[in-house]
Amino acid sequence: MLKGTRCETAKCPMEKQWRQNPPGMHAYRRKGSGYALRLREKQKVKRYYGVLERQFMTYFREAERGTGNTGSALLVLLERRLDNVVAKLGLAPSRRAARSMVVDGHIYVNGKRLDRPGYLVRQGDRISVKPSDRSRAMARQWLEVFGSRPPQPWLQLNAESLEGTVVSLPTRDDVQIPVEEHLIVEVCSR
Repeated sequence: MLKGTRCETAKCPMEKQWRQNPPGMHAYRRKGSGYALRLREKQKVKRYYGVLERQFMTYFREAERGTGNTGSALLVLLERRLDNVVAKLGLAPSRRAARSMVVDGHIYVNGKRLDRPGYLVRQGDRISVKPSDRSRAMARQWLEVFGSRPPQPWLQLNAESLEGTVVSLPTRDDVQIPVEEHLIVEVCSR
């Protein structure tokens, strides 16, 4: 109602659809080089799983030694980390909280306390919560909050005993982050 007649044309200052730049004097942003795009993909995966550069390169070298697609093998290795599995089971609200639970000794693997969040789980491993009241109360609290989401098909959870089992190893389809792994392989292979 308060717009002038100029706003009925394509030159309306209120609705400039022809301008694709963000507002501001220095709004020009380049798309980025090929290396920048590849590096951004690598950084995205590192931040998602919470690993540092040296850990990431260790996983990459291990994936490179295996047979098959290196990028898919890398993502499967990162998906098998214990802190990631605890978060996927719903025993912790995030990977960071799951990492803290593992380091503090609240998580057992096959009946033994494990305090290494980078431990790679295998098929048939049983992940359980420490049998103390404090640990079980903490895990039950998070399981109630996140209990509505079912665990992934490669994991099985028993909510009563707070125990999860790795039914099978994850595949590339089980990795839910939108990432182009071939760009990561290109930047890490240099």
